[in-house]
Parts: sequence; structure tokens; C-alpha cells
Amino acid sequence: MGDSQPLGKFRQAKDKWKKKRTVYTSARSVVFILIGVASAGFGLKGFLMPNHFIDGGVTGISLLINAKTGISLSAMIVLFNIPFLLLGWQQIGKSFSIKSIVAISLLAVAVALIPYPVVTDDKLLIAVFGGFFLGAGIGLTIRGGAVIDGTEILAIFLNRKRSLSVGDFIMLFNLVIFSVAAWLLSVSIALYAILTYLSAAKTVDFILEGIEEFTGVTIISPRSAEIATLIKEEMGRGLTIYSGKKGFGKRGESEYESDIIFTVVTRLEISRLTAEVERIDPNAFIVMQSIKDTRGGMVKKRPLKH
Repeated sequence: MGDSQPLGKFRQAKDKWKKKRTVYTSARSVVFILIGVASAGFGLKGFLMPNHFIDGGVTGISLLINAKTGISLSAMIVLFNIPFLLLGWQQIGKSFSIKSIVAISLLAVAVALIPYPVVTDDKLLIAVFGGFFLGAGIGLTIRGGAVIDGTEILAIFLNRKRSLSVGDFIMLFNLVIFSVAAWLLSVSIALYAILTYLSAAKTVDFILEGIEEFTGVTIISPRSAEIATLIKEEMGRGLTIYSGKKGFGKRGESEYESDIIFTVVTRLEISRLTAEVERIDPNAFIVMQSIKDTRGGMVKKRPLKH
């Protein structure tokens, strides 16, 4: 009886800590998304829109139509992202799609209502810094577990149907946009658009700390069986389990055998995977490394599950 009371208090404290951790993770995602939306809105209204510049992806298509027809950019951003969000609902998960819907809606509201100042009319500065703020917004939103441009969702989906890599598809997709811009607007605007896209792409990579399309994740935890079930059944990802041995630590742990999980996920899944692993085992040791590409296995043959 005496031993069960301390055990019960320990479990209550552990559950309370898990709830606090969940709240912290959710709050961090909200902050990333809000700052990302504000930054992207500033890049659009403070630099690109007033000077009829465009970017790549869905945002580039929206800017191109806005520059040519005058139709509301906010409406175009929402309209053109709908098919990608529906695809993301099936391929990545409901939580990701809901966050993305909220983020894109907030961006549309920000562009429509917030009176961002027009910073400069220098074309070089517009291309470089407009791309920088837009890329920062995209990167921060991805860090929050969502997107404000659905091109990458389509790229990941087609990557599992064709041999074309995610990066190659995005490059070809944007090449079409820039070609149309050169025809409808001017060659100089199309060239500046390429510069804007490169600035945005480099900023996204910086914000995401160099994370590429695929990320290898190594997880060491006494609760490896539960984590493996999560990865296989809930996320629909393949994994490899190594037999390892836990070494001595500064806290005096005893040496014992431990399974080591290795899996490969897309950067859009990292936020969900780490949050779920921390929910199962807050003390799990997680190591992530960027991977340029993969061959074989389940990474490219099976769609992402929610």
C-alpha cells in the first residue's frame, strides 16, 4: 500500500509533465506559423506586389495572375492551394492539413488587411529581400508543421509515382511559371523572379537548418516497441531496428541491451514524429541527419499515411 502511493504520484507527475510538453509543442508551432505568415505577408506586400514581381510555386502563380488581371491575391492564394491541401490531407495527415489551412487563410487575411509599408523600388533589393522574407515565412511555417505554398506537397506525392526527385519537380514546375512570366510580363521580370526564387529557396534551407527533402532519424529508447508501432501503423513509414547496448553514463546507468530504430521521413513529417516520440518517451534520444536522396525501401513506394 505504501509503495503504490509514491508510484501513483510519480505517474500523475509524469502525465502532468507530458501535458505541459504537449502544450509547449503546440504553442511553439503556433508561434512559428504566426511569425511565418507575418514574414511572408511582408515579403509580398512590402516588396513583390507593389512592383509586380513574382516568385515560384503556388505563390508565384497567384502573383502572376494578380499582376496581369488585378484579381485579389488573397483569393488566388486560397483558391490555388485548395487542391494541394486536399492532397496533403490524404498523403501527410489531418493535423498537417488543418494547420496548413489555417496558415494559408491567415496569409490571405494578412495580405488583404495588414497595411505593410512599401520598402523600396530598387529591383535588385526587391528580388533579394522580397525572396528573403517570403522564404523566411515559408521556412518558419514548415517548422510549425504546416505550409503556405502547396507545391511541395504535390512534389512529394509525384516523387512516389515517378523517379523524379522532389527538388527536380519543383525546379521544373517553377521553370514553367518563369517561362509564362517572360511571355506575359517581360523577360527582365522573369529573370528577377528567378533571383527572387533563389533567395527564397536559400532562406528556407537556412531556416530549416539544412534539412533536405528526406531526413534520417535514429531513435534510442526503452520503449522502442511502442515507437516502432507508431512509425509503422500511424505514420505508414518503414524502419530498421538494430540491436544495441546502452553504455554507462554520468548518471550511473547500468549497461543493458536496447533496440535502435532508424527511419527516413520527409521534412514535413519531422515535427509530428518528434512530438509523438516525446509523448511516448520524453527521454528518448533522437538523432537526425539530412539525406540527399533514397533508393528502394518504402520511402518512395508508399504514400504517407495520417
